Amino acid sequence: MPKKFTASESQLKPDPRYQDKVVSKFINCMMRGGQKGPATRVVYRAFDEIQTRLDKDKNENLPKTAIELFQKACDNVRPVVEVRSKRVGGANYQVPMQLNRRRQQSLTFRWIIEAIREERGRPMHLRLAKELMDAAKGEGKAVTTKENTHRMADANKAFAHFAW
Repeated sequence: MPKKFTASESQLKPDPRYQDKVVSKFINCMMRGGQKGPATRVVYRAFDEIQTRLDKDKNENLPKTAIELFQKACDNVRPVVEVRSKRVGGANYQVPMQLNRRRQQSLTFRWIIEAIREERGRPMHLRLAKELMDAAKGEGKAVTTKENTHRMADANKAFAHFAW
């Protein structure tokens, strides 16, 4: 029986600046058309922008470094449940289901990247820096998407017994 996932998790190397595999995975998700260089530059410029804002603001609620702020933003966007469509007896139900760690991370990255790609008019690294700052504060489009997903799962709690 084939494995469900590829060996990409074990082959993933940490990023060169922070030695963090999550940042490396985020860079890979930002990449378009196999162009890793521009994706890496966007992420690192965004982290530099975040660091300058953190040094300037001195807000006690936010972390001290850009990498800690990135991790806090990912934690604030990470969903716990989602709704999946199940067909039972000729009817479709939106059934809330728990998410595993890998799916949580992929949805987190997807929502952050969708939020910054929807916005237009400013350079990508500034949009990413703003979205990560907002997500760390519990605001922004990605956090709103997570809240809407949780709200839908809560509204369809009555169909949770269909999750098998």
